[in-house]
Amino acid sequence: MKTLVVIPTYNEIESLPHTLDRLFEWTPRADVLIVDDGSPDGTGEYADSRAEEDPRIHVLHNTRKGGLGAAYLAGFRWALEGDWEIICEMDADGSHRGRDLPLLLRAVEDGADLAIGSRWVPGGAIVNWPLRRHLLSRAANVYANAAIGMGVADATAGFRAFRRTTLEALDLTGVQSAGYCFQIDMTRRVLAAGLTIAEVPTAFIERELGSSKMDGDIITEALTQVARWGAQRRLQQVRELLGRRRTPAHSGR
Repeated sequence: MKTLVVIPTYNEIESLPHTLDRLFEWTPRADVLIVDDGSPDGTGEYADSRAEEDPRIHVLHNTRKGGLGAAYLAGFRWALEGDWEIICEMDADGSHRGRDLPLLLRAVEDGADLAIGSRWVPGGAIVNWPLRRHLLSRAANVYANAAIGMGVADATAGFRAFRRTTLEALDLTGVQSAGYCFQIDMTRRVLAAGLTIAEVPTAFIERELGSSKMDGDIITEALTQVARWGAQRRLQQVRELLGRRRTPAHSGR
């Protein structure tokens, strides 16, 4: 199935070349869209130079840093104007292994509407993460599942493959999450649409080059948004319960 991998970048000049090389090593027929948020370190210019040499690579330049979610949404909109059948998310920092991408593609080809490269299912792994990051990721997924009830082990994972029809079925205009909360938002929307999710065990490798974009604002956004979605879910459950109680019982003859 024709595949496009969307890779958001901001100051990834050190890691992006290695990420592209490893991706094409394992999935040589895939296309790549690099969405650069105006990186001051020359990442966008490097992406342009690679695109001039390789027709599989495309570049979309954002004029300002809008966050992970905005970059992916811009990439999705661009992708849906083409004829790609599978549209993927992948980090530029090397944390997602190119060798694992075929596993996600196979899950979609086998029928999943969304395949998630999961760290927290049997067979998944994290390499070189400090204890604090382990605890933060675990707690975020426990919190999201408790609040929203998704039943997904790794709803915050950013290594994903969407069937084209999945993105077409979602109201992407309503997605406002900017940071890593974007992944939780997309997960809950896929489930709310009645679509299927497959969690594929993959390894997550701590970046060796560049610096992490995780900060306090991103964590605060996730906590606030998940709490709001949880409250909306509870309110909907109460409305449904009251609706059933008000419906008169019908007796058969």
